[in-house]
Amino acid sequence: MSEGHSSKAVLIAGPTASGKSALALELALRAGGVVINADSMQVYRDLRIITARPTRDEEARVPHRLYGHVDAAVNFSAGTWVTDAAKILEEAKAEGRLPILIGGTGLYFKALTAGLSVVPPIPAEIREAVRARLERNGVEALHAELARRDPRAAERLNLRDRTRIARALEVVEATGRSLLDWHHEGQPPLLPKDSFRAVFVAPERDELYARIDARFDAMIGAGALNEVEKLAARGLDPLLPAMKAHGVPALIRHLRGELSLEEAATIGRADTRHYAKRQFTWFRHQLPEFEWVNPAEARGWLAAAAIKGWKPG
Repeated sequence: MSEGHSSKAVLIAGPTASGKSALALELALRAGGVVINADSMQVYRDLRIITARPTRDEEARVPHRLYGHVDAAVNFSAGTWVTDAAKILEEAKAEGRLPILIGGTGLYFKALTAGLSVVPPIPAEIREAVRARLERNGVEALHAELARRDPRAAERLNLRDRTRIARALEVVEATGRSLLDWHHEGQPPLLPKDSFRAVFVAPERDELYARIDARFDAMIGAGALNEVEKLAARGLDPLLPAMKAHGVPALIRHLRGELSLEEAATIGRADTRHYAKRQFTWFRHQLPEFEWVNPAEARGWLAAAAIKGWKPG
């Protein structure tokens, strides 16, 4: 394995269903790499099918890390992912493997390359009390409470954003400080400037949306409904990230008899397309260091990125 790989990384981002996983696998096979997950839903072991995680055959061909290592009952955070990723990057360095970080979660890549704010752990009793008030009184009442206690954070949040409003209130209640203040005091990036190469795989929108629709239908055929049924049977908090994975809420409604399977699939496909649109916008504005390429160009870009002995800059 080349020693030249020990101090650099390749980052492959892009919207869901853009073909990133196949590119990462091809690069890892060619360059002696380790594929490291940077998708916030693919961390959950309960959600292999509905989140389109790499198959077991793919995982057997090259090392894959940070896939399916978190239980759905855990409110997994970007900060915890960074801690986990730091360990995997050290392992890759020790083994002389090229780290290939792949996913569509912009915040993970931002934390990796620009650092992340460090918010102290929120005591479970505070989190549970805030969520109980949310369920009892509704999101409008919780936002009004946040506006009294942290008006700056409340002003920046959508009035219907249950998760972020609850989070901001938990932080101010637990720490006495605004979440915005914590955002100014962070940890340094794991991958500083010039220590990586980064690509955003950007298919044409119509092509991407067709792939999203086809993949969602394929996931249903591969057993996604059974997977979601097992998850629903656990009776977990609906605000947990795993419970909000694209397609999961609609399929749970189908299992309850509220929607037909086709109605649930229609919602799941639409939610995934909307998410892909937000991914384009987020990466364009938040991570300008990523080079945008279409899928046809991506293989040539990745081949150049993995040249033996390549040095940044």
